[in-house]
Amino acid sequence: MIDHTGINVSNLEKSKEFYVNALAPLGYQLVREFDAISAASFGIGGELDFWIGQGELNTPRIHVAFRAETREMVQAFYKTALAVGGRDNGAPGLRTHYHPNYYAAFVLDPDGHNIEAVCHVSA
Repeated sequence: MIDHTGINVSNLEKSKEFYVNALAPLGYQLVREFDAISAASFGIGGELDFWIGQGELNTPRIHVAFRAETREMVQAFYKTALAVGGRDNGAPGLRTHYHPNYYAAFVLDPDGHNIEAVCHVSA
């Protein structure tokens, strides 16, 4: 089991605003900010499981998939992420080449990281 993961971003404040909004439909909140290391952490229920930090961008860009409990949450993530500056990288829909109930949406964050919301539950 992975405890946490993180990515480097070029503009911490811009990326923090993006993630605060884009991840909210999935239940994520900004949990802590770390000024000494120019980083912020997001999670559900106070857990620090997704980090962003000011720094040299990861090359190639990173792909992170966030689990959604419902397909509606995937749709809300996608709509919200686009509204706050994300770029479309795959509209909500089934990806049956993964498995019959793989319902996901993909957006590129402000730095081009591929951020996904995925639900594995049947409709």
